[in-house]
Amino acid sequence: MAELPTTGFLSGASDRLRETLNRQAQEMQLAPGDTLFEQGDEGTALYAVIDGELELSILSSTGRRHILDRISAGAVFGEIALFDPGVRTATATSVGRSTLRRLDRKDVLTQLQNHPELAEDMLRLAGQRMRWMSTQLNEQVFLPLPVRLARKLLHLSPEGQNDWLKLSQAELAEYVGATREAVSKTLAGWKRNSILDIRRGGVEILDHAALEELAELDMI
Repeated sequence: MAELPTTGFLSGASDRLRETLNRQAQEMQLAPGDTLFEQGDEGTALYAVIDGELELSILSSTGRRHILDRISAGAVFGEIALFDPGVRTATATSVGRSTLRRLDRKDVLTQLQNHPELAEDMLRLAGQRMRWMSTQLNEQVFLPLPVRLARKLLHLSPEGQNDWLKLSQAELAEYVGATREAVSKTLAGWKRNSILDIRRGGVEILDHAALEELAELDMI
């Protein structure tokens, strides 16, 4: 099996969690566009991203799609199924080719019984998820579109890592809960000010500092 990454959540994972993922998890491959699970599916496993990128999204009762996040190597997700068995709260789709480790709920619970220190990893993961969800809710309710869009672009493209985002304006609209027209108008204004460039198939960030100012990171 491929080696576990040392990025994301796994960068601070305990030796016990890493050993469990190495010894008991099943490795799986996803092709571009493959759906790992859908919103409403029964949740029975925890996953770790070894390589690639996945998109998490939800559908409203009216059928409107909202993209929650993109997660990459080192991310661990699906933990809600460990604490509250039930249906998946989001859909997970592979953006490109991805490699995952799948750890069944029963195996995690057995490890927790035999090695209580593993609970620290699970509590930290759950805490991070709750904090992230609270931030997303606050931004969606209280912040105007330009601020939400600037924050999302910065989140998806940390400075010094990847200034090119292969995302359509329709996908960005799904990220921030707005119409494509509103997102397009905002991006066009930023392009005129040389903050970013809009090209076929994506957006390139040209001025991270200016985008950070627009994101009002000192608020909420």
